[in-house]
Amino acid sequence: MSYTISMISLGCSKNLIDSELMTGSLMESGFDFTDDLDEADIIIVNTCGFINDAKEESIDCIVEAGSYKIEGKCKLLVVSGCLAERYKEEILMELPEVDAVIGTGNINEITEIVNESLNGKRVIRTGNIDNDYYENMNRISYTPSYTSFIKIAEGCDSFCTYCIIPKLRGKYRSRKMEAIISEAKELSKNGAKEIILIAQDTSKYGFDIYGEYRLPRLLDELNKIDEIEWIRVLYLYPDAFTDDLIHSMKRNNKVVKYVDMPIQHINDNVLKRMNRRTSKEMITRIIKALRKEIPEIIIRTTLIVGFPGETNEEFEEVFDYIREIEFDRLGVFSYSKEEDTPAAKMKNQVDDEIKNARQSKIMEMQKQISFNKNRGRVNKVYSVLIEEKVEDGVFIGRTYMDSPEIDCVVYVSSNKDIEIGTFVDVKITDFLEYDLIGDVDNEHC
Repeated sequence: MSYTISMISLGCSKNLIDSELMTGSLMESGFDFTDDLDEADIIIVNTCGFINDAKEESIDCIVEAGSYKIEGKCKLLVVSGCLAERYKEEILMELPEVDAVIGTGNINEITEIVNESLNGKRVIRTGNIDNDYYENMNRISYTPSYTSFIKIAEGCDSFCTYCIIPKLRGKYRSRKMEAIISEAKELSKNGAKEIILIAQDTSKYGFDIYGEYRLPRLLDELNKIDEIEWIRVLYLYPDAFTDDLIHSMKRNNKVVKYVDMPIQHINDNVLKRMNRRTSKEMITRIIKALRKEIPEIIIRTTLIVGFPGETNEEFEEVFDYIREIEFDRLGVFSYSKEEDTPAAKMKNQVDDEIKNARQSKIMEMQKQISFNKNRGRVNKVYSVLIEEKVEDGVFIGRTYMDSPEIDCVVYVSSNKDIEIGTFVDVKITDFLEYDLIGDVDNEHC
């Protein structure tokens, strides 16, 4: 009998790749896939368990998927991912509609687990968090063919006091450079024009297997692939952000001049309590070096406000720093108290009301910073990757300044149809707080 499966992928792009690998494995084993949950015999929810909001979303999604066992065709509900790795027993105990739980290091066993569950066995398969990357698993991409993520490493060795990831994803394990290059070439043959390198910390790539940071060399090699036009790197933490990496980003023309560098905070005392191996001085030096060597660089960062013990003075230091530095892109999280982390046991936990107020204050300032930066982009011409047709003559795309899903877009007017997944030159004519508006620049096309 042939079964049809539906995959629900939650959380980050790293989790998305796990969903794609599981999908590829199941399709290779003869299962069919559908996006329609009403038509699915088997539903897999690949969960996120990083912070409270993500956990709540995952649980809500599991409960909703379980309703299809009553209202739809669903015979089997499988839960995978970080929440499954973290709360395996609780999921099976408190959510009776769940038939199988798969941890982050066991996704290569997905077909075997599904078949066992179809035979009436309730399965838990977790704990293999230090497993090697699944180089031999078939992968079915969920992203548009022109943009693909590549996971260059798995796990994390940083043990930040607020973070549970090392306990869910294991130690830091880099992939061999040859495997990454081979995957990039294969993706480019299938139409990928933008590849996005991801890991828990991409700047540390290679040190565990080569004894040195190899991201600069990896970028050099990827830059040689003819079909690829954009190479984007996410999750570059400052403690391993070397001058060699800056120079590699500068010299490789396909590496977009965009840095995603989560700094989390800027006060040295807070950074120490977070167990971040960096400092205000180090972060400032990197930002100044980037802007000196690559004037067109776009710098995105992420912050945590309301970390245990964060005083008004420590928060104001962050606020003043953002106003001075003027990051191009910025996201702010209110600290989430996660059980089994050192920070959860710290004294002087900050009230939610204060955390939310601090988050709002920073985002209000960032909105004005973004507005002012966008004003300066009027009349400039940018290469835009077209991703969506809104209506006749109106399209949506991204410049090198924006990563998919998390950043901004450009609304593009054109008197000619534009093929989705192609690049066009766009002259910016207007702007919003975050997004840009422009026309196809026929002089440059």
